[in-house]
Amino acid sequence: MSSQVDYQWAYTIMDSSRVSTFLISILLIVYGSFRSLNMEQEAREREKEKSKSSNGSSVCLTDISKRKQDVQTLDTMQALCLPLGASISLLVMFFFFDSMQMLFAICTAIIATVALAFLLLPMCQYIINPCSDGNKISFGICGRFTTAELLSFSMALFIVCIWVLTGHWLLMDAMGMGLCVAFIAFVRLPSLKVSTLLLTGLLIYDVFWVFFSSYIFNTNVMVKVATRSAENPVGVVARKLHIGGVAKEAPRLSLPGKLVFPSIHNGRFSMLGLGDIVMPGLLLCFVMRYDAYKKSQLLHFGETGVPPPRHLGRISYFHCSLIGYFLGLVTATVSSEIFKAAQPALLYLVPFTLLPLLTMAYLKGDLRRMWSEPFIIQQPSKHMDV
Repeated sequence: MSSQVDYQWAYTIMDSSRVSTFLISILLIVYGSFRSLNMEQEAREREKEKSKSSNGSSVCLTDISKRKQDVQTLDTMQALCLPLGASISLLVMFFFFDSMQMLFAICTAIIATVALAFLLLPMCQYIINPCSDGNKISFGICGRFTTAELLSFSMALFIVCIWVLTGHWLLMDAMGMGLCVAFIAFVRLPSLKVSTLLLTGLLIYDVFWVFFSSYIFNTNVMVKVATRSAENPVGVVARKLHIGGVAKEAPRLSLPGKLVFPSIHNGRFSMLGLGDIVMPGLLLCFVMRYDAYKKSQLLHFGETGVPPPRHLGRISYFHCSLIGYFLGLVTATVSSEIFKAAQPALLYLVPFTLLPLLTMAYLKGDLRRMWSEPFIIQQPSKHMDV
């Protein structure tokens, strides 16, 4: 009997809610990274086609600059300020949540609709493109959109409306998944230096607000904010219009700042913050782009007649970091079960993803380039030593 109690934490790791958390978070990172890589490759192909067909270089440069505005690349200062901005946002939600909960709910619904439409877009393109001519429909100042884009936005809007009416956790998870994928796809880290500064700062942020905030604010600020639910906008409008039945039935909304998965056995929920997926996901997206860059260099070596270095075809940085992320999740889960308290997941995820990557880059001789300017194309010398 005592042995079962001692190893209870080992059984909880294999619980359905834990397994769902592991699988979904990893799938979101992989899918978001592939979406980001595909967007970059498509933009590069359009640039090549535009440069071939365009008569003037100014038109090409203007078009390229417009496309680059769709993606946000973090610099060193932004990486250093992001944990500070996150702390300020956390304090605002902690102190002013009651008075601003309507604003939080509406803004979350709008942003989640756009992110969820981005998540559903490939599926809609797969369904619509075979029977569509690909022409865009104009909506005036709103822009021009394809049929697949309109379908994905309509589906996303429908899901968000049902979530507002029901507050169901599954729809909240769908919105959170869209936010994760969109953030990983549209925000990029330019170098390993920026990645290290960002993740280190967020690790300190996570540890402080989980472990030490209770000494200052007499409560765990991170847990308090993450578990708060907002008043339903439908209920507020119904009360103002004196519609009593609708106001009573409108549920409070748990905002999609986390993913929750129920257990089949005991009814408990496993929770993982979106930041614990997105921030390591940005690092994995960066290393996937670097792996693709190395492969393109490998092909370029073959075209110029220079034999490529043999180590390029071995274990990729992305696989190394992904395994580290999984091990970090397992370690965070074991720690939360052993200590019976909320744990800052980034305390385990950052070292398990960043340290193996730094070690592997050093052993492969890529650390200097990855640290500062990893994507500058260099022409290989035909007298290169390999």
